[in-house]
Amino acid sequence: MREPSEPAAIRYVAIGDSFTEGVGDDLPDGGVRGWADLVAQGLADATSQPVQYANLAIRGRLLGPIIEQQLEPALALGPTLISINGGGNDMLRPGTDLPWIIETTERALRRVLETDTEPLLLAGANPTVGIPRSDAVRAKGDALTNSVADMAERLSIRFCDNWSDDVLARREYWSTDRLHLAPVGHHRVASNVLRALGYDHPADWVIDAEPMAAPTMREQLRYTRQHVLPWIGRRLTGRSSGDGRTAKYGEWTWIAPRTRPRG
Repeated sequence: MREPSEPAAIRYVAIGDSFTEGVGDDLPDGGVRGWADLVAQGLADATSQPVQYANLAIRGRLLGPIIEQQLEPALALGPTLISINGGGNDMLRPGTDLPWIIETTERALRRVLETDTEPLLLAGANPTVGIPRSDAVRAKGDALTNSVADMAERLSIRFCDNWSDDVLARREYWSTDRLHLAPVGHHRVASNVLRALGYDHPADWVIDAEPMAAPTMREQLRYTRQHVLPWIGRRLTGRSSGDGRTAKYGEWTWIAPRTRPRG
């Protein structure tokens, strides 16, 4: 669309890792969409006004680099709304320092509160159905979610708790690697986010999935070979799936409201 001469009423920027980048919601051109893109479109549709949108999230990032490399560039854009999520990759690793994650998250939120930008804190979805060390990851996620929920209440900021969405935790909402949401999962998260912001999701979104059977032994072996072993290999060699990547929307892009069908 042609860019208006004045800033949009809503200027939304998202920071985070693969969850916010949109991995799992693949596009035909090889890119990804994801819940944050959907939220930008949902805001435009709900308000019938163009929205300015940026997404600085990069897959594989730990919380430290997210805050160090993305927060200030995001605030420099002059957003009215910023969504913050991080720590999921930290939780997948042994020896997770939960107190540090909580402290770092609060410090980032307080930095946002010093500006004219509204922060939106997200708990990521729960991926622990079928992944290795699921009990340990689930315990960390439960503790972290409880802590950041208390933090959001104490700071009087909006909080979107996807971790506690039991429907979203089911296998049918996840892609084949079991770490990233499938398209329907991203739509459900986007619906949760819009509700936290006080909006309904567009009526044409599909946010419910048909139940999926438990994996067969052959499927489980294929999953281990295609996804678990490469993940372990990257950890052992200090590599990340985000190495060499840059933000998909590092500057403002305009999202136009869709024309609603006539009844």
